[in-house]
Amino acid sequence: MRFLSTGQLSSSASVSRSLVRTVTLGALLPATLLASASAFAQVPPPAVNARSWVLVDATANQVLASANADERVEPASLTKLMTAYLTFEALQTKKISMDQVIEPSEAVRRVTNAESRMFIEANKPVSVHDLVYGMIVQSGNDAAIALAELVGGSESNFVNMMNAEAQKLGMTHTRFADVNGMPDPNHYTTAADLATLSTHLIRDYPEYYSIFSVKDFTYNKIKQPNRNRLLWIDSSVDGLKTGHTQAAGYCLISSAKRPLAGGGARRLVSVMMGEEKEHDRVQDSLKMLNYGYSAYDTTRIYQANQTIATPRVFKGAADTVKAGVTKDQYVTLPKGAADKAKPQVELTSPLIAPIAQGQQVGTAKFVGADGKVLAQIPVVALAAVPQAGIVGRVWDSLMLMVSKK
Repeated sequence: MRFLSTGQLSSSASVSRSLVRTVTLGALLPATLLASASAFAQVPPPAVNARSWVLVDATANQVLASANADERVEPASLTKLMTAYLTFEALQTKKISMDQVIEPSEAVRRVTNAESRMFIEANKPVSVHDLVYGMIVQSGNDAAIALAELVGGSESNFVNMMNAEAQKLGMTHTRFADVNGMPDPNHYTTAADLATLSTHLIRDYPEYYSIFSVKDFTYNKIKQPNRNRLLWIDSSVDGLKTGHTQAAGYCLISSAKRPLAGGGARRLVSVMMGEEKEHDRVQDSLKMLNYGYSAYDTTRIYQANQTIATPRVFKGAADTVKAGVTKDQYVTLPKGAADKAKPQVELTSPLIAPIAQGQQVGTAKFVGADGKVLAQIPVVALAAVPQAGIVGRVWDSLMLMVSKK
């Protein structure tokens, strides 16, 4: 099991030498998972026919299981997830709006009847709302071209934006050559990179993510169903996207959200690449999602801004600082593993003011029965502590000198 490199949390694997004080906690801590899933998973993942695949716990930001996850593959229409990501960004920043009406260029004419399309027409007005739904629900290549030209000014510039965003998100094994995923030797990705993109899309644009759960969409009196058959099979599945070309095979990124026993919900993302049959990508995705929910448990350990320690502060206007985490934190472990692990917090000592809000003041670790660190996460100051006056600083300097003797 490993931490998904989405850049949302610190992934420091070592502890500063100044972390000398350990506090045992009565709860677990989520974080960077250092051991591989196969090292301590109680139940092996099910056999699937995909050439490469990955299962991610998006709630805890952890990779639970994978096979050939870094192998280069063709993304086919899964490419449209990046097209959607940049479109959502433009919508969120109000560069464009859902109510906006545009006239697609002649470029949409090159989309043939052999491709997925929403049947827009060049120079005929269409709303951004319909284009977004046509691209996501109907997987329209023509819709993707129209949105790319709107957001990027041109397709080529939009492709440059796609590649820049891929690098920003940590998709280091991905390169885009177009906005739809048509076969091209310079258009490739990996299952792991697609998992990174998917989790970012879900997390960064929740206000638009629900579009992926829409089962059908009608444009120009033509009704087309969402090609993700899992939307009809499992009510907890609410996304994401299918893809298929002869070279790529049948691909499916699926996501499900199911309630946690202690409150809240847990989201998994499954990426299946290179299946030989359409039926296989559906069944293998469902098997993997069910495996993730049955073989692993996720627990919310701390709520955002919850105080988990109050370390001593020297030379500060306050003698202590509230330390904790700024976002809800979760940990996902194989069933039974959490009962055998010990939570710890190591705090930086001495802490000397000034301390900024959000500054790391320690590290929370989750240690297995064999002493291995299973997970760790930064502990930060929940409030700022400015420097004390001259008298307070001098007094604490003396205290520090005495404590070192």
